[in-house]
Amino acid sequence: MSAENSQKSSLKEKAAHEFEELLIIFVYLAFFFSALATYSMLLLEKFEISYFTYGAALINALVIAKVILIGEAAHLGKKVEAKPLLYSTVYKAFMFGVLVFAFHILEEMIKRLVHGKDIVGAFHEIRLDDLLARSVIIFCTFIPLFGYRELRRVIGQDKFRDLVLHGRTAPNTD
Repeated sequence: MSAENSQKSSLKEKAAHEFEELLIIFVYLAFFFSALATYSMLLLEKFEISYFTYGAALINALVIAKVILIGEAAHLGKKVEAKPLLYSTVYKAFMFGVLVFAFHILEEMIKRLVHGKDIVGAFHEIRLDDLLARSVIIFCTFIPLFGYRELRRVIGQDKFRDLVLHGRTAPNTD
């Protein structure tokens, strides 16, 4: 009976950890995507659609956060974790950017197919320039995210959390 209880508590702990990871990534991405939405609204003077724009930014942040967790579950980028942090950070940002790009293409294909287009027609209607521009923005957004995550991985989650949330003691200069 205790093995069953420990398995249930272990499953609850894993679910809580996954939710915490999803929340951290979502908040980070939501911040950047909302800033980009604000910038594009100001640039294009489209104040009348602000709620939809922010809603789309939040939905994209949630979807991309889940894609990141799927990529991590598939051990994407694990082979470079022994390399220097700068290399592993940029590599993971690039690989996860490619993963998000693939999901965006798949999403666009599915949207076109739902609207009655055939696969070839759906592929020709996808604006690759728009998707590539989004991918560059995603890559640039991922660099600090994966820098944070790589540093946390190397230092250790507890020590990193203490450093970020509680600060550190001043070095002894005697």
